[in-house]
Amino acid sequence: MGVKQRSKSLHSRADKLSTGFYQLNVLNGKELVDDKFERFTSKIEQLGHKELRPDKVEIFQINIGKLCNQTCAHCHVDAGPDRKEENMNRAHLEKCLEIIREYDIPKVDITGGAPEMNPNFRWFVEECANDGRLVMNRCNLTIIMANKKYHDLPEFFAKNKVQVISSLPYFTKSRTDGQRGDGVFEDSIKALQKLNEVGYGKEGTGLILDLVYNPSGAFLPASQVSLEKEFKNQLERRYQIVFNSLYAITNLPISRFLEYLLESDNYESYMQSLVDAYNPSTVDGLMCRNTISVSWDGYIYDCDFNQMLDLKVAAPVQHIDDFDMEKLNDRAIVLNQHCYGCTAGAGSSCGGEISNT
Repeated sequence: MGVKQRSKSLHSRADKLSTGFYQLNVLNGKELVDDKFERFTSKIEQLGHKELRPDKVEIFQINIGKLCNQTCAHCHVDAGPDRKEENMNRAHLEKCLEIIREYDIPKVDITGGAPEMNPNFRWFVEECANDGRLVMNRCNLTIIMANKKYHDLPEFFAKNKVQVISSLPYFTKSRTDGQRGDGVFEDSIKALQKLNEVGYGKEGTGLILDLVYNPSGAFLPASQVSLEKEFKNQLERRYQIVFNSLYAITNLPISRFLEYLLESDNYESYMQSLVDAYNPSTVDGLMCRNTISVSWDGYIYDCDFNQMLDLKVAAPVQHIDDFDMEKLNDRAIVLNQHCYGCTAGAGSSCGGEISNT
C-alpha cells in the first residue's frame, strides 16, 4: 500500500499540511504541485446554480474533539493521542444542546477523534437521548478495548439507543492494520463482538450498528452494495459478527490522506480520478445541504471536511455563541476542490453513497 505509519499528528510535527490554508493552496495548484483541475464551482454553475444553498437542517454534527487513541494513516481530522487540548468544553456542549432543542433538530451526529474520550461525552449523549433525539456516534471500535473505563461503552450505547457507526477498513488484519496501526483489527473484532452481545446489529433489537469502509489507497471505493454483501458474509463466517449497513466513503484529499497522496506521488492521478468521476446527480444529496458541522471550539461549518480546512460558513454568524438559524439558512455553501470527493461516482457522505446512478 505504501502508507508510512505515523506516531504523531501533522499538528504535532509542525507540518505545513496541518494548516487548512496550506492544504487549500495544494488543492488549488499553488503549492507542491502545478496541476490545476477545473474549478469545482464551475460544475455547480453548469447545473444552472449560481451557488449551492442549504436545505432544512436535519443533522447537527459535532466534532467533539481531536483526541484519539489511534493515529490512522488516512485520518482527515489529523486526530491522535497528542491532540489533548482540542476537546469541546461543557459550556459549548450546553450551547449545542440549547440549539438542538430550540430548533428541534432530530439527529445529533457525534464524531472526533475518539468522541468517547471527551469527559462530557456520556452526559451529552444522555441529554440528547432523553430529549428523544437520534444520537449517532462515530466510534473507532478500538476505544472500547483501550481501557477498562471504556469497556462498558456497548451497554451505555444500548441503554441510550445510540446508532453506532464504526470504522472498519476491511475484514482482514493486514489491510486494517496497514491503514490504522498494529493490533487495530484484533481489537476491532473484539469490540464488534461485544456490541453484538448487547444486541447491536441483530434483528428486532432496534440497536443499529453500521460499518464504515474507506479505501486503503489512492482509489475510489467499489459499489457500496457489493462491499456490504462481502463484509457481511466474511465477518459472519469468520467471526460470527453481524451488522446493519455498510457505508462506503471516498477518501478526500485533505490532511493525512493528502500527505499520503503527495508522498506516494499519487496526488495528480487521484485528483484526476475524482474529477473524471464527477456525478452531477449527487449534488442534491450532499451532506452539506442538510447538516451543520460544529468544531470542538464552537465554530460552524458546512461539513466536517470544510471544518478540517478551516473553511467556516459564509454567514454573519460563524460561532455557536451567535447561532441564528435564519441567517445560516440564507447562506451559500462554501465549495472548493476537495468537493470532488463527495461527488465522485455514487457520491460520498457521512452516510455513505448518495446516488444510485
